[in-house]
Amino acid sequence: MQLFYNPNVSESDSILNFDKDESRHIVRVLRKKSGDIVHITNGKGWLFTSELISVEQKYCSAKIISKQEFKKRNYKLHLAVAPTKINDRFEWFLEKATEIGVDVITPIICDHSERKVIKTERFEKIIQSAMKQSLQYQLPELKPLTLFKDFIKQDFTGQRFIAHCEETERKSLKSQIKSRTDITLLIGPEGDFSVKEIQTSLKHNFIPVTLGNTRLRTETAAIAACHSVAILNE
Repeated sequence: MQLFYNPNVSESDSILNFDKDESRHIVRVLRKKSGDIVHITNGKGWLFTSELISVEQKYCSAKIISKQEFKKRNYKLHLAVAPTKINDRFEWFLEKATEIGVDVITPIICDHSERKVIKTERFEKIIQSAMKQSLQYQLPELKPLTLFKDFIKQDFTGQRFIAHCEETERKSLKSQIKSRTDITLLIGPEGDFSVKEIQTSLKHNFIPVTLGNTRLRTETAAIAACHSVAILNE
């Protein structure tokens, strides 16, 4: 099934229009014609089955013939991850985390961060593409780049964890996470969280955890944690 993303369509609509880029893709790549069936999600849990009624390279429209709402997962996973020095690695994380299942992603700037600028628009497109490819109907929310000291002060529901490599008391993430429970997890930069940041997180009731016996890259650690939560909640 080829899935399209249109954030503006709602369950009350009967007709939907595709933008210029998607219209070109429908005509030139997929070679669709009037009468063909296409599937669209608004990233808010809805799947719309539609019939193309106008097919032009710059403008396509479709008539909605059925719609189905998919409920959200019974837990919410919020990953706060420091962007990696090599941008491709963070983009890989965004793609794979979306495929596995994540609800909110916040890029954070830490004391040891080497990358302090991100391309939000590109990141959004990567997440959208991964949602469509994996046939999901909930679009993960990408939060603005945030300083660690500001992020940590927010109110969080459910469990709170910080994964770090300091030789202090830590518990296995797998042994601590609970099913059907909201989870916020902090993943630091290549240089790890600073001692001060770890101490600050403890004051805000974050539980220090380890993700295994080996030292993982930032993006690998984030994916490992994401997968652990998804497996527990299957």
